[in-house]
Amino acid sequence: MKTFKTLCLLSLGLIPAGIAMAQQPSGASVPQPPANVTSFDATAIDTTADPCTDFYQYTCGNWKKNNPIPSDKTRWSRSFSLVGERNRYLLWQELDAASKAPTSPLQKQYGDFYAACMDTTAADKLGAEPIKPSWSRIDKLTSVKQLPALLSELENTGTPDGFFEFGVGQDEKDSSKQIAQLSQGGLTLPDRDYYLVDTERFKTIRAKYVEHVTKMFVLAGESQSQAAKDATAVLEVETALAKASMSRTEMRDPVATYHIYTTADLAKLTPEFDWSIYFKSIGIGGFDSLNVGTPDFFKSLDGLLKSEPVDAWKSYLRWQALHGQARLLSKAIFDENFDFFSRTLAGQKQPEDRWKMCSSMTDGALGEAVGQDWVKQNFPPAAKDSMEKLVAALEKSLGDDLKTLPWMSDETKKAALEKLSLFRQKIGYPEKWRDYSSVKVSRNDLVGNTHQSAIYERNYNYAKLGTPVDEKEWGMTPPTVNAYYDPSFNDINFPAGILQPPFFDFKVDPAVNFGGIGVVIGHEMTHGFDDEGSQFDGHGNLREWQTPADRKAFEERTQCEVDEYSGFEAAPARADTPAQKLNGKLTLGENTADNGGLRIAYLALLDTLAAEGKTIDDKIDGYTEAQRYFIGFAQVWCQNQTEQSARQSALTDPHSPGQWRVNGTVQNFDSFGKAFGCKVGQPMMPVKSCRVW
Repeated sequence: MKTFKTLCLLSLGLIPAGIAMAQQPSGASVPQPPANVTSFDATAIDTTADPCTDFYQYTCGNWKKNNPIPSDKTRWSRSFSLVGERNRYLLWQELDAASKAPTSPLQKQYGDFYAACMDTTAADKLGAEPIKPSWSRIDKLTSVKQLPALLSELENTGTPDGFFEFGVGQDEKDSSKQIAQLSQGGLTLPDRDYYLVDTERFKTIRAKYVEHVTKMFVLAGESQSQAAKDATAVLEVETALAKASMSRTEMRDPVATYHIYTTADLAKLTPEFDWSIYFKSIGIGGFDSLNVGTPDFFKSLDGLLKSEPVDAWKSYLRWQALHGQARLLSKAIFDENFDFFSRTLAGQKQPEDRWKMCSSMTDGALGEAVGQDWVKQNFPPAAKDSMEKLVAALEKSLGDDLKTLPWMSDETKKAALEKLSLFRQKIGYPEKWRDYSSVKVSRNDLVGNTHQSAIYERNYNYAKLGTPVDEKEWGMTPPTVNAYYDPSFNDINFPAGILQPPFFDFKVDPAVNFGGIGVVIGHEMTHGFDDEGSQFDGHGNLREWQTPADRKAFEERTQCEVDEYSGFEAAPARADTPAQKLNGKLTLGENTADNGGLRIAYLALLDTLAAEGKTIDDKIDGYTEAQRYFIGFAQVWCQNQTEQSARQSALTDPHSPGQWRVNGTVQNFDSFGKAFGCKVGQPMMPVKSCRVW
């Protein structure tokens, strides 16, 4: 399915899309349950470090030393990785049992999907044959005028085709409406910089990319000379698309990506591409206007359709079909795809085991089918009730914080409090599960199953056009270890997968719980007021609700964070490569949410302790409640990461790495310095700090 939607996540903790496609499994293994993780781990603390100098090293130093990155990972964290592995193991148990002895039609469906994925013998026997039907369609292309019909034909069969993102989503200026949306796309490498920046590192990567594409085409049956020609054409087309693309930072601005066009105006923007043929052929309902998020991209694309030869487009489309389905094909294709995208680009030593990949793939394809049984076993009603109470406590503390902001006028405070009062929340899992009965699943056809899933998702999305917005719809599956804020819904969302230790634990003291899940809740709430979320009102509409003076004051404060985080180092300098700094503008929303979440969760903790007759200075196991709060928070972000992955993340991930999610926030919060007796001027208690909310 082609669609685009901005969600404000807690943590990606993932490999960008181009690489995720290459996370190919190794041979069979016996799944083992991962170790449990506690919410407060005194053994992780490096007592030789000074918390006022480097709090991250103090809280995570021993953990980092004793927990090297597993060979099948590029990043390994104490929280997201360990909980994610546990959830996937529990998911595997469910899928494996369903694949062998299903007890319901739902189990038969997702059990067969999982079984088809696990059948490596069939995949090796077929080789690249599953992509040949799409290649045959592409080979019939004789003119760019035929592209609209060809793209729709590929999409109607569930085949990846690149070029652009198209789907249905909420109108950002009228969130009650669902409209067609169109945006840029078409790149395989992780970011446009990989095509456009002329440092030695990126030049080397581009050369290796052409080698990789050549090898992949050969593995798919092309001659060496034809494969080399096609690979050169792929890089040429993708480089041209990269030049036409907006940067990730530019795409963060919702105003910059909101352009309502009539279909007639769209036709004038790209006369070489007949949209009427495309829209009719893909089977979407009728519409007269749509949001063209990146009009300059499509204007440039129209020029490329004139200048690039038909054979170049055929090479590009064959590559999109091959690369987009690489994880479904033979081991030889698996291995080559992994070698470039995972080993070379991200520093991963070996692929994940097959059962891990197939569990994740089944969750991705049939998430709310699998999730129905998963939550019955892993998310008791009491957990949901406790989360609702925590959310209420955080809402109160955020409201109290808004009322006392020194830089905000009464008029804007009133609007901010109104937006907060309209926050909606979704906890655990959907109230109504999706119906997947139309998805045909074969136990012997993995590629066909993924095509069926892609068609289902596309049609599910297209059916929203012109219909009422479903405010109860979810954007994540229940086992997911993450959370998000959706600006158009103005809601905060917490899947069952994250509501467990070390984030959420009934058995620990309030300080550690608020440092974990409390900061998560506060983080998502603050997203409603970050550089992007603050441009949407309480009804999810893109509308200015701050006074001009308050917006100016807001931007001065966010610029403080931009400058601060842009000085943080993500990867050190090497002989042939300069140090990689963070992009403070790209990470601004997440950094604002981290800082705001830490502050308002602390305020909620103070209220909770007072209600229990306790104080922030009470001690447990030698640490005050304040210290346990900050340590509990910091230990969520203990992580190790390959240097290659860290460099890539600095360009593509809107989240800062764990070190700066910890140190960057505590140094902006004076209550931290007080808790650990820091002195003004020490690194974790600087003379000047940043505060937005």
